[in-house]
Amino acid sequence: MKIVAVTACPTGIAHTYMVADLLTKHAQKMSIQIKVETQGAMGIENPLTDLDIERADVVLIASDIDIEHADRFSHCKLQQVSIEEVLTDVNKVLVLCQSL
Repeated sequence: MKIVAVTACPTGIAHTYMVADLLTKHAQKMSIQIKVETQGAMGIENPLTDLDIERADVVLIASDIDIEHADRFSHCKLQQVSIEEVLTDVNKVLVLCQSL
């Protein structure tokens, strides 16, 4: 399974990057390929390419704010969760994505 994800939080500092790190580490343990774009205080980092999005089985948005360039995902299977959901139970979020 391939997931692309976008993480963003209101301040764009700690939680944006904590969630990206959690998703990356736990996806690897579950044999899920993942690429995570962060939209934080430093702007967009590790941007998803059109090819990344096209090849993904699921797009995961882990955010408590509107993300930039959300229209890129209009044709995709999409799962949206809050930052807190990932911080509380990252495995549950990844299993949810696998079930789509």
